[in-house]
Amino acid sequence: MPNDDLPETFHVTNDEQLRAVSNLTRHRIMAVLRFEPATITQIAQRVGLAKGSSSYHVRLLERAGLVKVVRTRKVRGVTERYYAMAARSIVLPDPGPGQPDVLLRNAVADLEASPADGERHVRMAHLRLTDEQFSELGARLDALADEYRELSDPSLPDASLTFALFRPAPPRQVEGDAK
Repeated sequence: MPNDDLPETFHVTNDEQLRAVSNLTRHRIMAVLRFEPATITQIAQRVGLAKGSSSYHVRLLERAGLVKVVRTRKVRGVTERYYAMAARSIVLPDPGPGQPDVLLRNAVADLEASPADGERHVRMAHLRLTDEQFSELGARLDALADEYRELSDPSLPDASLTFALFRPAPPRQVEGDAK
């Protein structure tokens, strides 16, 4: 299934879907399926799982509507299924107060698992922006991510881009610290 035929976004709206995307293994399976369909065997090889584990996680993703069968073929009397993402991108709900951000937690886990000797670009910048500048920067980051997603070639090695633009919680004043 060409990427052009996929809906642009899939909005995670229920607990089953949120549980499905919250798991790091399933997050990595979705990364495999991001650019091209794959069979359970191919997914297992690329993620480093046993076929049974791969099948289990793909079934959960399929039941949640995040991946779907896009092609089948008979191989020695067995039906081989090719799975693909159900949309080009997944939109997660904002976490509730005190809950971890699933997307960032998985991105950090992927970063920590990436080869230490590989090229990385990791940066944190503290900014002071007007509301207008904040919105403009968010829109520019979204546009940049979309631009490079359009340039992605499935034959090239994977690269992950994660960004978070947010206003941190105001610092709590410690007793006796009042000025």
